[in-house]
Amino acid sequence: MYCKKPIVVIGGGLAGCEAAWQLLRRGKGEIVLYEMKPEKFSPAHKSPHLAELVCSNSLRSNSIENAVGLLKEEMRVMGSLIVEAADATAVPAGKALAVDRHEFSGYIEEKLASQKGLEIIHREITDIPHDSIVIIATGPLTSESLAQQISHLLGNEYLYFYDAISPIIESDSINYNKVFRASRYSNDEGDYLNCPLTKTEYENFWNALTKGEEVPLKPFEEIKCFEGCLPVETIAGRGIKTLAFGPMKPVGLTDPKTGETPYAVVQLRQENKASTLFNMVGFQTKLKWPEQQRIFRMIPGLEEAEFVRYGSIHRNTFINSPILLKKTLQLKKNKDIFFAGQITGVEGYVESSAMGLIAGLSASCCLSGKEFSPPPEATAFGALLHHITNACHKTFQPMNINFGLFPPPSERISKRKNERGLYYARRSLEMLEKWKAESSS
Repeated sequence: MYCKKPIVVIGGGLAGCEAAWQLLRRGKGEIVLYEMKPEKFSPAHKSPHLAELVCSNSLRSNSIENAVGLLKEEMRVMGSLIVEAADATAVPAGKALAVDRHEFSGYIEEKLASQKGLEIIHREITDIPHDSIVIIATGPLTSESLAQQISHLLGNEYLYFYDAISPIIESDSINYNKVFRASRYSNDEGDYLNCPLTKTEYENFWNALTKGEEVPLKPFEEIKCFEGCLPVETIAGRGIKTLAFGPMKPVGLTDPKTGETPYAVVQLRQENKASTLFNMVGFQTKLKWPEQQRIFRMIPGLEEAEFVRYGSIHRNTFINSPILLKKTLQLKKNKDIFFAGQITGVEGYVESSAMGLIAGLSASCCLSGKEFSPPPEATAFGALLHHITNACHKTFQPMNINFGLFPPPSERISKRKNERGLYYARRSLEMLEKWKAESSS
């Protein structure tokens, strides 16, 4: 039986925009999308527009033998607005899919605003509607007032962790006589600028970094950093060589000026199409701003760096999905409420968008009186869904997509990383096409 309840999407980030788009594609009109900006901003958001990228401008690997590349390909198959926008606004980034963040946001906002049946309201929602189908996609920076309402609805406390943002530098302030352009293991010019450090320069930098003054946290806040996005000073604090084997590893890079591999490197990734901005790759930080300027200017080539955005740290909030959500992304105790995006316990732009896509599909079925059949676990969509709804709730933590979440192969395959990835990709895409056909019949 067709459900005539109105549809409310709370949150105009990647997941909320993707959920609304999927509903529109399936003819589910009369959708209201609430976004609190520009009436109110979170500590990390700066732009008044929808689908703002607050951290990196990279959606990571675009190769299907990589798990996140496969997830993006699955999203293309399912008509994702987020991936369509990323493809349309891409900037050079080697094998990664990086975007001009302003064009990316503008593309999505313009596409949604042009659709009939969607009303976009820029106002903070402090109460969860009780007479609607609701998709909560407020992300890891959910406002305090709404977070309290969600906590009351769920009947249990939130989990949380901290996510740090990398600095962005003006390209004109980089000393190009000291840096070189290259991508790892590539004979071409490459898409990254590399700042080479000698052993002495590295050790001096490490000493300064580990002694740098950090932004103090509030007394009641306990740091729970996501392992895949640790502040650079936290990594450095684990030992003097951890950076040289982590975000500053020189492997696969040869300095053409010396013909040798540097002791360590800092990579800079192009931030926009105009090449006027560069992001410090892997340099998420919670150092105070004056300390960032002082310490990061010790890096060869960045002695006079002008920072258009300093690194920062902010609280990320997510729910304990394994005990709260069905595989449909509906609350177990309220089928009219769906959760989508990073608040469900996935990590990353692509993963968040993917859960927005699934929430949109699931809500569409609910509105049509049909039962939503989740994608197979051997797909990237299904692997993520299985993780957030079946992981141990006592130790549940945010997770990027990775092949470790997929069911193991049913046959012997090569141990080579690329060949293993291609096996997973072929199996996943075949199953996704079959699931898509069965779901639309």
